[in-house]
Amino acid sequence: MALIDTFLNIADGWRDVFSQDRVYRRVARQAIASLCSYGPSTVSQSICLTGRDKKDWTAEYRIHSKRFWDESDIFEPVLQTGLELIKGGVIAVGYDDTRVKKTGRKIASARWHYDPLSPPFRANLVWGLRFLQASLLMPNYRTDASAPPRGIPVRFTEVPHVKKPGKLASQQERAKYRVESKIHNLSQSFIKSAVELRKTIDEYGYINKHLLLVGDGSFCNQTCFRAVIERSSLIARTRKDAKLCFRDESPNKQRLYAKEKFTPEEIRLDEAIPWQQARIYHGGRFRTIRYKVVNRVLWQRGCKTRSLKLFIVAPTAYRTTKKGKKYYRKPAYLLSTSLELEDSIQLQSYFDRWQIEVNFRDQKQVAGLGQAQVRNPESVKRQPAFIAASYSILLLASHITFGTKRGPEYTALPKWRRNAKRPSCLDIVNRLRLEFASRDDIKHWLEAPF
Repeated sequence: MALIDTFLNIADGWRDVFSQDRVYRRVARQAIASLCSYGPSTVSQSICLTGRDKKDWTAEYRIHSKRFWDESDIFEPVLQTGLELIKGGVIAVGYDDTRVKKTGRKIASARWHYDPLSPPFRANLVWGLRFLQASLLMPNYRTDASAPPRGIPVRFTEVPHVKKPGKLASQQERAKYRVESKIHNLSQSFIKSAVELRKTIDEYGYINKHLLLVGDGSFCNQTCFRAVIERSSLIARTRKDAKLCFRDESPNKQRLYAKEKFTPEEIRLDEAIPWQQARIYHGGRFRTIRYKVVNRVLWQRGCKTRSLKLFIVAPTAYRTTKKGKKYYRKPAYLLSTSLELEDSIQLQSYFDRWQIEVNFRDQKQVAGLGQAQVRNPESVKRQPAFIAASYSILLLASHITFGTKRGPEYTALPKWRRNAKRPSCLDIVNRLRLEFASRDDIKHWLEAPF
């Protein structure tokens, strides 16, 4: 089966999202055209690619502005297909937020954001949108020891900052802002997304599988760690100077927290706590890492009486090439809400979380995330989610059609890049473009008048 056929088979699940067949076909056409287009990935570019630039174009924009569908709806075929490919009793999902740069000043939800690419000596700002993404972490190394993991986006939600009142605002407006900023923020959006994701996974029949949520330091706070989600746990990176303790074991039982506080950095330097070893896949192969683990610690300011598990991962520096850059040169400090889940599974999921960063790069540089010129409030949040879902279907279609490795189905690599273990997003897009140009039946179906 060809890649484009598998793509359309997965996208066939969109028929349940859009009530009419002609709307579904228009959506599928725009998904393929947005991935195959050259230059900026705008809606008008996809219209021109499918030969409809001389016809009425308003229906293409109404898909995102007028149609009644939610951003999570178009990810349902992706999530259902991806869950079928995961073996084992744990489903790992990585969470992270990203900024999409914009220039339009009439986009209602656009705000000034801190630029994560700022140099350490100067914090810069960037104008744009903020989105929260959840990526299903595919453990391909379980079936093939040489196959790297892959992140498949399964949720993409806009999380705008609450607009701060001006200097002349009244006390009521300032009070309203303080209340709304506690409700509409990244942590609350994460909890809402995780609860909805757990419910959807149960509906698909995976009620006995544990959901492991993996986040970075943005999610290591009291809002996220105090939330209790059924059959789910959270592991996130924490500060090395976080104040932790144990339960007070004194005979009088008048205290809950022990007087002696400690930090993750102190645990790392404590020679009385032995280092353990685990085999983890990262950097292209399985490597042995050293780590320490402390059970049943309390984070008084974070999650009060909830017992946590503390991980300290020793630096495991490596290079992908002989003269390449060294990675993982610093220790990692992790807190987990799961005391029963195996250490190796939690640590492996933490290393696999890097795949969501790869997703962000591919979505912005190859799939054209955020390049569409739309400013309707519904289009602003739906169109990027639509691009993210199209990108997810493309990755799944490649996995199902050609497997996890980079085979002869893709174009030959350049001379300076000979050791690719898996196809890049650009490799898969080039394959899709080749099939799109050579398949007259697909072109006729896409260019049909609907």
